Amino acid sequence: MARQCEVCGKGAQLGNQVTTRGKKKYLGGVGTKITGITRRKFKPNLQRVHVSLPNGTRKAMQVCTQCIRSGAVKKVVRKAPFKVPQDTAKK
Repeated sequence: MARQCEVCGKGAQLGNQVTTRGKKKYLGGVGTKITGITRRKFKPNLQRVHVSLPNGTRKAMQVCTQCIRSGAVKKVVRKAPFKVPQDTAKK
């Protein structure tokens, strides 16, 4: 299974890791210099969550955190939330 989101398809992206050396000018130095550039992967933040599907079934999926936060997936409710009894709330 590829390391990508099963909802939006977000996967790893390639980029550069830039290594710098020196003290910044505004801190009193002569400025920073780039001493190395290497390729790296930016991996998505995937979480394994149990999801309620629209047809009522439940499935464990690898989902990125942006899909969880945006509400693209609905997590399974394992326990019913606490409910306040009605007669004690009126007093």
